[in-house]
Amino acid sequence: MSAPHLIWFRNDLRLIDHAAVSAATQAGPVVALYVLDDETPGHWRVGAAQRWWLHHSLAALGRDLAARGGTLVLRRGTAAAVVPQVAAEIGAAAVHTLTHYEPWAKAQDAAVAKALTLKRYHGALLAPPASVTAGNGGRYRIFTPWWRKLQDQMPPPRPQPAPEMAFAPAPASDTLDNWGLLPTKPDWSGGFDIWTPGEAGAAARLAAFIEVAAGYDKGRNLPSQDGSSRLSPHLAHGELSIRQLWHAIADAVPHAEAEPYLRELGWRDFAANILDQFPDHGDVPGRPPFDTFGFRDAPAELDAWRHGRTGYPIVDAGMRQLWSIGWMHNRVRMIAASFLVKHLLIDWRVGERWFWDCLVDADLGANSLGWQWVMGSGVDSSPFNRVFAPVTQSAKFDAAAYIRQWVPELAGLRDADIHAPWEAEPLMLRAAGVTLGRTYPHPIVGHAEGRARALAAYEAAKSP
Repeated sequence: MSAPHLIWFRNDLRLIDHAAVSAATQAGPVVALYVLDDETPGHWRVGAAQRWWLHHSLAALGRDLAARGGTLVLRRGTAAAVVPQVAAEIGAAAVHTLTHYEPWAKAQDAAVAKALTLKRYHGALLAPPASVTAGNGGRYRIFTPWWRKLQDQMPPPRPQPAPEMAFAPAPASDTLDNWGLLPTKPDWSGGFDIWTPGEAGAAARLAAFIEVAAGYDKGRNLPSQDGSSRLSPHLAHGELSIRQLWHAIADAVPHAEAEPYLRELGWRDFAANILDQFPDHGDVPGRPPFDTFGFRDAPAELDAWRHGRTGYPIVDAGMRQLWSIGWMHNRVRMIAASFLVKHLLIDWRVGERWFWDCLVDADLGANSLGWQWVMGSGVDSSPFNRVFAPVTQSAKFDAAAYIRQWVPELAGLRDADIHAPWEAEPLMLRAAGVTLGRTYPHPIVGHAEGRARALAAYEAAKSP
C-alpha cells in the first residue's frame, strides 16, 4: 500500500466540493483529522455557541466518513504540534487542507509547513482574496469596487461531488464527548434544537431556502418573516461550500431576484479580504479618530443589553433571540449593535466578543467587519453619525410579531404600541398586562439623549 495522505479538516466539515479531500483521495489512501486548537487563536478560540455546533458537526462528519469505511481522528492541542505528530504516526506522504484567512489559521499553516509537506487548496471562498485586485495591482478596501472586480471571476467553478475514498488505518483518537463542547447550564442553548448541524442538515436548509429565495431582497429586512437563508452557520463551519450555494441559488432563481443574495455571499468574501489585509481588524479600529474614542464603562447597562432588558423591544427581542438560538436576524443585529456603541457608548469590541461567544455562525471577518461598519471605525463603514433609531427601525420593518415572539411580556400590546410601550396610553398598557418598570423595563436611555451623547463623543474624538 502506498503511503497515506492526511486530510486536515478545519472550518470545512464536508466531503462534497472539498478540494483537499479530492486531492488527497486521488493521491492514495487517506486518514481524516480534526484538531481542536484552543491555544493558537488566543481570545478568538471557538466560542460557546459554536462549540455546541462543532460537537454536532464533527459527529455528523464522523458518521459520513464511517459510512464510507473511514474514521474521523480527533486530537486536542496546538495544530503546530498535533498535525506533524499524527502525520508521523501514520507515515503520511503529505498533509492536505483548505486555505483559511484568519490570523490563527495563517499561523497554523506556517508552523505545520515547517515540519512537513503541507498542500493547501482554495475552497473556503468564492475567490482567493489576493486575486481580486485593482488595475494597479492594489487591494480593495471598499466593497462596491471590490464587488465589481470580483465579477471578472464569477460565476465560480461548478461544485464537485464527494470522491470515492480509500482509507488507511487510523491512529488513536480522542472521544468527542470527552471534549466537553456541549453546554451544561440548563438555561442556555434551549432553542438550539432548531438547527441540524452537518452536511445533510446544510443540504436540507438550502433546499428550504431555495423555495423562498426569490423574495430574499424584501424578506431579509423583515424580522417577523422567515426571509433569511439561515445558512450562515453551515457556511461558517464549511458544511456547505460557497460554490454549492452560489450555483444552487443562481440556477433556481432568476438573476434579478438572485443578485441580492449573491451579493451577500460576496460580502462574506469581502470580509475575508479585509481580514487578510488587516489581521487585527477584530481588535483595532480601522480609522484613527477611534483610537482614543471616549467609550463608557457601564456594567449594568451592558448587562441589560446582553440579556434583552434595555426597554427597547426591538433590541431586546434580538438579544433574547441570540441567547436562545445562537442567531439573530441581520437587520436586528445592526440595530442592536448600533444601540450598544452609540446609545450606550460601550466599546464595540465588547459587543463583538459577546456575539463571538453567542453566535453559532460566528466568523471573525464578518463579525469584525459588521461591528466596525456600525461603529464607523472600519476601513469600509457607515458614518458614525448614522445612529439607528430603534423605534423607527422597528416600525419601518414591521417587527411587531417578532417582538411578540421574543418579548412575550409585551405580546398583548397593539402593533401601534409595541415598538415603544412607554408611549402607549396607560389604559392600553393595563389591558395588555404591562407595567413599565416591573413587567418590562423603562428605556435605559432616551433616543435623543443617547444620540446627542454619541455625537458629542465623536466630535471630541476628532478634536486634536
